[in-house]
Formats: sequence, C-alpha cells, structure tokens
Amino acid sequence: MATFDWHADRISRATPITKSYRNTQNVRRFFLDQCGPAFKFDRPFMAWLKDGADKSMGEAADEWGRRNAEKRQT
Repeated sequence: MATFDWHADRISRATPITKSYRNTQNVRRFFLDQCGPAFKFDRPFMAWLKDGADKSMGEAADEWGRRNAEKRQT
C-alpha cells in the first residue's frame, strides 16, 4: 500500500489519519471547507490529531467543531 501524500492526494471525510500525517496546505483547505473560515490549527488540536488513535479526517473536522463551537457561529 502506497503512503498517502498529504500534499497532493484528495482528502475526504473518510481519509484515515496515518502515521505519515502532515499539516499541509491541502489539509488546511480540507479543514477550511469542513469547518469554515474560522479554522486554524492550535497546539492541543494538533496533539490530538497525532495521538496515534485511529480516526478519520471527518472525525477530526467534527472534533475541531466541538472544540471551537463559538468560532463556528461567527
């Protein structure tokens, strides 16, 4: 199985977050689309993304929304 290219491969809500995960512009575009213009990375969220637990990009977008519900309202 080829390594997912976080810079170029298409990201969907079903895309699993792998050990090779990187915060790329491609990832940022996905989160902006899913979470809205208030999206930005912060250290606690980045640590959660890379904690080794199985999760998908959709679950990550939902988690950012839970953590930042007040920002999504604006």
